[in-house]
Amino acid sequence: MNRILSTLALVLLALFVFSASFFTVDQRQYAVVFQFSEAVRVIKNPGINFKVPLLQEVRYFDKRILTIDEETPARIQTIEKMNVKVDSFIKWKIIDVEKYYKAVGVDQRKAVERLRNTVNNMLRDEFGKRTVQDVISGKRDEVMETVRKVADADAGRIGVQVIDVRIKRVELEDSTLNSVYERMQSERKAVANQMRAEGSAEAEKIKADADRQREVTLANAYNKAQQIKGEGDAKAAAIYGEAYGRNPEFYAFYKSMDAYKQSFAKKSDVMVVDPSSEFFKYMKNPKAK
Repeated sequence: MNRILSTLALVLLALFVFSASFFTVDQRQYAVVFQFSEAVRVIKNPGINFKVPLLQEVRYFDKRILTIDEETPARIQTIEKMNVKVDSFIKWKIIDVEKYYKAVGVDQRKAVERLRNTVNNMLRDEFGKRTVQDVISGKRDEVMETVRKVADADAGRIGVQVIDVRIKRVELEDSTLNSVYERMQSERKAVANQMRAEGSAEAEKIKADADRQREVTLANAYNKAQQIKGEGDAKAAAIYGEAYGRNPEFYAFYKSMDAYKQSFAKKSDVMVVDPSSEFFKYMKNPKAK
C-alpha cells in the first residue's frame, strides 16, 4: 500500500513538474521568462515554450494596439489666452518588451501616465502657439502630427510606439464662448464695412466711367452732327448757287416767296415796313425784274 501511494505521489509530482515546465504564448502577447526576478528570455512568437519549473516564472505583456482615452478633458489655453477643453485619445503599443519592462515593470499604469503627460504637455505647447480657429479646424492635423512625433520619440525610450494621437472634441468654456461670439461679430462687421466701402468705390468708378463715356459719345455725336450739317449746308449752297446761275430772276422770286411765307406765318405778327421797299417788289408787281 505504501509503495502504491509512493508511486502515485511520484507520478503526480512528475505530472506537476511536466505541466509547470511548459507554457503557451498567445499571438496577442509577448512573454518574458524571469529567473530570480531577472528577465532571461523574451518570447515574441506564439507557441508552446519550455521553462524551468519553480526557478523560472513567465509574465505576459499585451502585443495589441492599445488605447488611452482621457477620462476628463484637459483644460488648455490658446495664444489668445482663451481656455478650451480638449478631449483626446492615444493609440500605442509595446515594440520592445525588454526595454518596456526595465522602464515601467509590469505596471501598465506607469506607461499610460507617462504617455498621457507627454501628450498633454505637447498639446499645451502647440495650442499656446495657435488661435482657437486654428485648433478647431484650420491646423488641427498639423498640431496632432507634431504632438504624435514628439510623443513617439519620448515613448521609444520605454519600448513603446505611439501610433496616433487624435482630438475627439474641443469645447470652448462659457467665458471663452462669449469672447468668441463678440470677436466674430466684430470681424463680420469689419468685413461688411469693407465690402460696402469696396462696393461704393466700385460704384463711383463705374459711374465716372459711364459719365466719361457719355461725354465722349455726346461730343462725337455733336461733331458728327456738325459735320453732317456742314456738308448739308455746303450742298444746299451749291444747289442754291447752281439755281441762281441758271435763272437769277427765278431764284430771287423764290427767295422772296419764302421770305413772305416766313414773315406772314402768324396772323398776330405786326410788321412796320415801308410799302415802297424792295421787300414788296413781287407783291406789287409779280413780273417785276
